[in-house]
Amino acid sequence: MKKEEIKELSIQELQAQIEAAEKAYRELKVAHAISPVDNPSKITKDRRHIARLKTVLRQKEIAAAAAASAE
Repeated sequence: MKKEEIKELSIQELQAQIEAAEKAYRELKVAHAISPVDNPSKITKDRRHIARLKTVLRQKEIAAAAAASAE
């Protein structure tokens, strides 16, 4: 998912995406601990994707709070 696509998601959609991504990341980490995964760089990519999602979510929360306080 590209940055532009992430920015178009709503807060609820972002939270759902984060939950799903974190679950997949945890499962991948457990699988990697048991036996090495085919593509270990996927762990890093997943972690960075979660960070991107959380960053955009936080930006939207701050913007919503600023809009609410401005009213």
